[in-house]
Amino acid sequence: MLSKTAEYALRTVACLASEAGRAESADLLCEQTKVPRRYLHKVLQDLVKAELVSSRSGPGGGYMLTRDPDAITILDVVNAVAPLERIRHCPLGLPSHTSLCPLHKELDKAYAANEEAFARVTMGQVLRSESKIIPLCDV
Repeated sequence: MLSKTAEYALRTVACLASEAGRAESADLLCEQTKVPRRYLHKVLQDLVKAELVSSRSGPGGGYMLTRDPDAITILDVVNAVAPLERIRHCPLGLPSHTSLCPLHKELDKAYAANEEAFARVTMGQVLRSESKIIPLCDV
């Protein structure tokens, strides 16, 4: 359902959220999230571009969230790196399909439901779960 990139971004944001207010190095994030280093840099670039994460170079530098974890939804993270695609018109380009056919209408409803579900949950909520396991990373 979610792309590998979205999964990696969620792991990264979860780790940064668990250390909110503190810059984390790419090396540490790589170790904690188990995201391959080259891929992590791509994910971090996308998160910075989406203004969910900021980067600071030099001693004491690293990556940190730009917002409180309660202001970042799962959908925000997913859309920053691999937006969920909705079906707006016939994927086949059939001229007779001026609106979505029954099949594509149902598929789009499912995509919309996922979008709505992801928009309702913040990273802060995920981190405050009752589980003793920190979501998506190994700290």
